[in-house]
Amino acid sequence: MRIAFLIHTAYGIGGTIRTTFNLAEQLADDHEVEIVSVLRERERPRFALDPRVRLRPLADLRPDSPHSVRDDPRRGRPSAVFPTSDRRHREYSALTDDLIGECLAGLDADVVVGTRPGLNVHLARQAPRRLVRVAQEHLTLDTHSTRLVLALRRHYPGLDAVTTTTEADAAVYRRRMPGVRVAAVPNSVPAARVAPSDCSAPVVVAAGRLAEAKRYDDLIRAFAVVGAARPDWSLRLYGSGRKRAELEALIAELDVGKNVTLMGAVSPIEPELAKASVLAVTSTMESFGMTIVEAMRVGLPVVATDCPLGPREIVRDGVTGLLVPPRDVDAIAAALLSLAEDDERRAAMGRAALEASERYDPAVIADHHVALFQELLDARKRPAAKARATARAGLGRAVGIFLTAGDVLGAAVRKARRRFGRPSRG
Repeated sequence: MRIAFLIHTAYGIGGTIRTTFNLAEQLADDHEVEIVSVLRERERPRFALDPRVRLRPLADLRPDSPHSVRDDPRRGRPSAVFPTSDRRHREYSALTDDLIGECLAGLDADVVVGTRPGLNVHLARQAPRRLVRVAQEHLTLDTHSTRLVLALRRHYPGLDAVTTTTEADAAVYRRRMPGVRVAAVPNSVPAARVAPSDCSAPVVVAAGRLAEAKRYDDLIRAFAVVGAARPDWSLRLYGSGRKRAELEALIAELDVGKNVTLMGAVSPIEPELAKASVLAVTSTMESFGMTIVEAMRVGLPVVATDCPLGPREIVRDGVTGLLVPPRDVDAIAAALLSLAEDDERRAAMGRAALEASERYDPAVIADHHVALFQELLDARKRPAAKARATARAGLGRAVGIFLTAGDVLGAAVRKARRRFGRPSRG
């Protein structure tokens, strides 16, 4: 099978890049795999890529490159394909429309996989019908703006399938996008290249962007309680972001600097995770939970908020970790303290987490993708497949038009309820 991935950039640092590389490298064991990077900003990717996977950049933005497109006049005209509601729209232009369209038209592949909403629209509008076209959702449908959802609803019925990282998000897609084939396939995480933790170090670890949704302020407040009861325990928080100054101020305000340290961003993270005994996740929203699986891969139990959508599908409460209500500082503190004070339970949960993490091994996840791709390819050979695909696309467009007014009205009602203090049911 020949498989191509279309990605915003392969040259940065981010979860989509990492999971795409993981999957591509595993698929390369048995298939021809290519990653098409729309943008290229540096000489080499920041993540190592298996040499069996071909990497093809389209728009070279390096100022000193002989292939640079920085001065191409088409860059001054906005994209007519990439939706304006995708937050990356400003990085797309008439030039990228042409480059992506030319690439897709001549793509030597059986399956092409898009990795963000705007690029998935490119697949729907520009990829030839001879290709099986699959859209990956690396966030969640409910986190997209109403305008973006409406754009996706117009175009996704023309694709062969959409994959989500959780069953919960797949259910949302099926409810809000009739006529779209949806399959849930979690992200893959390779086995760690370090020895697993024995869960004996008095260290709690957290890792991720220092952003509002991660609610590290809740974690620091909870750890103030843990540190008061168990001053031998410490919290190491890895990551960078706009909230760093606020978190530093909170650490000073609570006088927990001896127990709580902001470690900055580190890659790879697995060696640092393996030095700890518990992972803490205090988010109000997770599209999947890569850090959770990475921690389980080094044998850590997880204390996570039971937020939409990922943690509850990864953590088995009471077995591989503990789930607590989001924004409940007391519950977070109690869960962390319960593991800090029970060496045997903590170690048992760590062993269970390590075993459970094997279901996210790249070989397992790649098999799920290949089974879906093969099913979609086989469906192309059936006599009625073309007629069904045409009818499905037509139904999706009709439903999208019918529901557009309802979505806009619903958004207006929710906004009014928030403005006047009435609770929203949507």
